[in-house]
Amino acid sequence: MMAPDGPTAAPAAAPGAYAALLDPLLASLRDAAVRDLAWLLLSADLLRAQPPVGALANPFETPHEAAATVDWLRALDAAPEPLHRDLAATRVTRLGRYAERLLAWFLRHGPAARLVAASVPLRRAGVTLGECDFLVQTQQGARQHWELAVKCYLHAGEGRARLADYVGPNLKDRFDLKLAHVLNHQLPLSAREEFASVGHEGPWAPRMFIKGWLFYRHGETPSDPAELDPAHGRGWWVTRSNWPAFAAAHGQSWRVLPRLEWLAPRHHERDEARFAGAAFVDAESLAAQISHQPGPTMVAAFVSDGTGASIERSRGFIVPDEWPEQARNYARQ
Repeated sequence: MMAPDGPTAAPAAAPGAYAALLDPLLASLRDAAVRDLAWLLLSADLLRAQPPVGALANPFETPHEAAATVDWLRALDAAPEPLHRDLAATRVTRLGRYAERLLAWFLRHGPAARLVAASVPLRRAGVTLGECDFLVQTQQGARQHWELAVKCYLHAGEGRARLADYVGPNLKDRFDLKLAHVLNHQLPLSAREEFASVGHEGPWAPRMFIKGWLFYRHGETPSDPAELDPAHGRGWWVTRSNWPAFAAAHGQSWRVLPRLEWLAPRHHERDEARFAGAAFVDAESLAAQISHQPGPTMVAAFVSDGTGASIERSRGFIVPDEWPEQARNYARQ
C-alpha cells in the first residue's frame, strides 16, 4: 500500500493522542472483551518514548482512523460473537497472551493498521533467538514491528524516582529489567541479519506497545521516573493489616479480579458477576477469601450506576504484611 502523495497526507498523531476518547467509549460498551480491546487501543502508554530504539506504537495514524475505530468497536460490542469464538479457539490463561489475541483481532478486522504476521520466530542454526510479536503495515504504507506487553507493577520504593522500584506482585519481574529487555533484545530482532530469512522483507521500524497499570502504596505519592508517561493508569496497594481501615473509607462492594480481568475497568450488568461465580462481597468477606493467598491479590471496588449495573470505582492490591520489605529488597538487587 503506497503512502498518499503530496501535502494531503495526514500527519501521524502522537501515541496517546486519543486517550480522551476512552472513558466515554467505555461508558457505552457492555461486552467485557470489547471493553478490554478498547482499553488496549486507547489507554495511555505506561512509558514515554525511549530514543533511539524505543519509539511508541500508535494504532491510529489519523483522527479519521481513531473515529472509525470507535465506530467499529461499538459495532463489535453489538455483535461480539466472532471475537468470542476467536478467543475461545485457544484456551488463554496468560494476560499477555489474551492481549495479543485482542490486538491481533483488531489488526485483522479493524479500520486502521493491518497485520502482516504475528508471533514470527527468529532462529539461527536451529536456536530460537526470539519472536517478533507483530509485523504491521499502516494505512499510509509504513512497515512496523510492534512489541506488546501488558504489565502491572507495584511501586515499592521510598519516594525515589527509579524505574527499578516498580516490581511485579510475584517479585519475579521488575520494570527496569523489562524495559531493558524490550530495548536491547526484542525491538532489535527485526533488524538482525538473520531476519531476512523469515520471509518478511523489511526494513521494519521497531515500536513499543506497553500498556498496563502502576500501583502505589495508599497515602504515598512518589515522583514519577522520567521514563513514565504521566497519564499512565494508576491504582493503590495496602497491606492486609491496613485493609479494614482502607476498605471502610473506599468502598462497600468488592470483588477479587482474576488475572484475565486486569485490563479495562470492569462493568457488570445486573447479576452478571454473581452468575459468573464472582459475587460482590463486603471487605471482611473479601479478606477471608484471600487469607490463604501467599502473595498480593488484585481487587476492585464497585458502585452502582443507578440502572442496576455495577461499575469499577478503583482497583488495587492487598499484599501480605511481609511483602513490602521483600519488595524493597527485590527492587535494590
